[in-house]
Amino acid sequence: MKYLNHNINFEEYNSADELSTPDHDLLVTARLATADAYAPYSNFKVGAAALLQNGTVLTGTNQENASYPVGICAERVLLSAVASQHKNIPVSTIAISYHNQDGVSSHPISPCGMCRQSLVEFESRFNEPIRLILGGMEGKVIIVPNATSLLPLAFQKSELEKSR
Repeated sequence: MKYLNHNINFEEYNSADELSTPDHDLLVTARLATADAYAPYSNFKVGAAALLQNGTVLTGTNQENASYPVGICAERVLLSAVASQHKNIPVSTIAISYHNQDGVSSHPISPCGMCRQSLVEFESRFNEPIRLILGGMEGKVIIVPNATSLLPLAFQKSELEKSR
């Protein structure tokens, strides 16, 4: 038996004001996108903004449904928009923010498991890392250098390859 360990490295900032201008602007875009979320059941609005390698910025928001499993997270809405509208352009950075209408929105949150898997797939699709900027409407911000860091034992496309 071997004992293995997985650590992730990330940057932590006290506020968005400490970020570089491009990162700050992308996080602000994600924060503004929360207003477009459809979250009448949870009152937890999530906005995501992607900076593509060609400079294009797209946004996505969570979309709830009375039948909870039918809803979709902001990150997957965003990745779907990127894949549909800019299918051959890799994503450089994604900023994710949220507005908890029933509580505080002052610390970073991380993508759910399904979104982590989707982000890892998108990294694999283009063989490019996707930086993640995570922050609420205020407070600390963290930057993760790649989505794979958040899902170290991800199910990968290589698992589906046929034996030769």
